[in-house]
Amino acid sequence: MAIDHDRLFKELLTHYFEEFMKLFFPEVHQSIDFNDFHFLSEELFTDIVEGEKYRVDVLAETKLKGEDAFIIVHVEPQSYEQRYFQERMFIYFSRLYETHRCKILPIAIFSYDKIRDEPDTFEIHFPFADILSFHFLKLELKKQNWRSFIRTENPVAAALLSKMGYTEDERVEVKKEFLRMIVRMNIDAARQTLLTRFFETYLPLSVKEENQLIEEVEQMDKKEGEQIMEVMVSYERRGLEKGKEQGREQGIIQGKDQGKREEKRNIAINMLQKGIETNVIVDVTGLTLEEVKSLGQD
Repeated sequence: MAIDHDRLFKELLTHYFEEFMKLFFPEVHQSIDFNDFHFLSEELFTDIVEGEKYRVDVLAETKLKGEDAFIIVHVEPQSYEQRYFQERMFIYFSRLYETHRCKILPIAIFSYDKIRDEPDTFEIHFPFADILSFHFLKLELKKQNWRSFIRTENPVAAALLSKMGYTEDERVEVKKEFLRMIVRMNIDAARQTLLTRFFETYLPLSVKEENQLIEEVEQMDKKEGEQIMEVMVSYERRGLEKGKEQGREQGIIQGKDQGKREEKRNIAINMLQKGIETNVIVDVTGLTLEEVKSLGQD
């Protein structure tokens, strides 16, 4: 299934917009009045030449400190390489200005895995005159060193570790530090799920890597290790509960649907591979102790 990058980033940014600005654009953060701030509905633009439709998802209206006039902050997550992206940012800017007639602050987030230098200007020049020089702020996630963010108390930093610059050998360590950040910040269950879902989408570990993570967590300070394991188990449990809720909405009667049974078994197998105790798995999945033990013998 294709990843809905726009939805994931929109969900993260609308919950943690101030934290995002504070982390990556501190000067902008200091200038914005977050007491007078709200998100606008998404806007749909059509490229008249190519006939393609583009949706502006993250759009916020706010004020600068000391100014009465509103400004629009447009954040555009870009998940793939696109030729002439800077031109598209200018078109967005123009359409937004045409609609709102106020200051527009454009920001681009480049989240794809390749490291490259993305232009942040769109210019039109003649030999006899400079007609246009449009500039936008940018964040190139793959150029960010993930280790520089693990001591922050910022939930956006935790989620975006999964899109920063790390090596293949660091994958397990990145997830371990993500979990440590979640524990330190003491985030409520709903937001914990949001951050974990984002992280796991972009940095899913293999079974071997999950086993290595469990081993490293078990060697940590007892209290911190137990808290991290609880985060991991809680995420599995909430995933199962969501599955049950979706099943009820679709009219599936629990216990009579083989697909739902198979889902429970898959979750149990995944938890067994992570080294989670069988009694916890029984509590989370609703399977019997005998069923769980038999899965561990397969």
